[in-house]
Amino acid sequence: MSPARAVQQGRTRHTALGRSAGSTPATILAGALAFSMVASGCTVANSNRGSAASPDTLRIVLQEEPPTLEACDVSLTSVGVVTRSNITEPLMERNPSTGDLEPLLADSWEQTSDTEWTIKLHPSVTFSDGTPFEAADAAHSIERTVNSDLACNVEGYVFGDADLDVEVIDPLTLTVASPEPDPILPLRVSFVEMVPRTTPLTERVRQPIGTGPYAIDYWDAGQRLSLVRNETYWGPKPDYARADYQWRSEGSVRASMVTNGEAEIAVGLGPEDGAGDLGVAYPNNETTAVRIQLEEPPLDDIRVRQAINYSVNREGIVKALFRGLGTPAEQLISEGVIGFNENLEPWPYDPEKAQQLIDEARADGVPVDTEIRMIGRTGQFPKVNETLEVIQNALSELGMNVSIEMTDSAGTAEYQERPFPKVGPYLLIIQHGNQAGDAAFTADQYLKSEGFQSAGGTPEFDERVNEAGTKTGEDRQEAYAQLFADEPNEVMQMAFIAHMNGVLAKADSVDYTPNSATVDEMHLKAMTRADTTETD
Repeated sequence: MSPARAVQQGRTRHTALGRSAGSTPATILAGALAFSMVASGCTVANSNRGSAASPDTLRIVLQEEPPTLEACDVSLTSVGVVTRSNITEPLMERNPSTGDLEPLLADSWEQTSDTEWTIKLHPSVTFSDGTPFEAADAAHSIERTVNSDLACNVEGYVFGDADLDVEVIDPLTLTVASPEPDPILPLRVSFVEMVPRTTPLTERVRQPIGTGPYAIDYWDAGQRLSLVRNETYWGPKPDYARADYQWRSEGSVRASMVTNGEAEIAVGLGPEDGAGDLGVAYPNNETTAVRIQLEEPPLDDIRVRQAINYSVNREGIVKALFRGLGTPAEQLISEGVIGFNENLEPWPYDPEKAQQLIDEARADGVPVDTEIRMIGRTGQFPKVNETLEVIQNALSELGMNVSIEMTDSAGTAEYQERPFPKVGPYLLIIQHGNQAGDAAFTADQYLKSEGFQSAGGTPEFDERVNEAGTKTGEDRQEAYAQLFADEPNEVMQMAFIAHMNGVLAKADSVDYTPNSATVDEMHLKAMTRADTTETD
């Protein structure tokens, strides 16, 4: 039975949970019970799983090798998960649990005018090469990330086209000013990792020097990356003397490396990858959705977009394909982000209403049977292929002509970011995580008509997005929450699927609690040796 049939209302959904030809209801139930321990975050100690080559070495296996460890590209997940707050550090850091901006290399920051903030640095901090960290280094790092021609990923994600005016006041004080009043400027600055003032402004650095608890020891390209503890680190000494990274593309291989004692941490796993009782599930701040390109028929008709929304069985997808790891989504940001609207409900699953809307559009001459490409990225999230098949089947039931196209990151990039290609109507499967914790980083990209990753909008809605960005406190929360409530009725460029959960495998020897930021930044100093003699 196909995954599409498994999530149709009233059908046997559990067939999508991975039943093989020799499976029985008893074995499926046993597997489901075992996996329920993963979903609860519960682990069971087992001292026979193997030990590290050295108890001072933490071995981590990633989905892919980082393309670089360049500090100004840490908004890229594959870079940030190694670099951020391990090798380099920012001035301040957002607590993913509370949402508060907390001091790190800066002790304090104060708004001194409508556009300017004064930042006081922590004294006696040094880089891993022994040179002192001072305001001149902080100013250089901001200039390099935001104002240079490097086109850093952080610049595009956090700052857009706006440059900052940075001035050194004394060795431990600097000011940062934006061209227009920006109430969240310190939050934006928290994405800038600090590097020495000797770091080039005109070229990227693959292996940066930072102030973090670890420094790069060696990098055998294609094989292994090793970090060594920075013995002169200004903060608390981390438990592990060394962290070794490897990468494997198959989730089942990553999971088995932990279960077989070849690694302590494996990330980016799906519920079917076999982590067993070493699996830990956590909300990963990612929301999946179908982005609907609004510019060409039949997708330029809001009734067709509404029909697509009514056809997505979110609850079925989460239960049958994701095994309950996630929740049906009703907006593009997840709980904990400023602007999240807790009163919204997922768009209802109603195939009959969807059919009615398609029939009405067809009767009015809308070419609803035009071929529409639905584009997804291979490995984008667990069960991505099956998710596309489910949605394709639902739309085919309405008489729509939808084909699936799977490609790699480079292949999807041209469809994801402006300017979009003129290739006919298409749907794009996206996954968005708001790392910063403020809706501005989502709304500016996805809700404004000319947003970097926006498929449509209106001038009137753009004005409301801009106005929301000037507000503070509860007014800011309410303004963004209202935007997320109104966008589906006024524009509707998304059919949301799910707020996702992540799964990592963790050896019993390690004490570590993943959080919503783990998918983008995995702090080694938060990992400590565990007492494996106790059980859950």
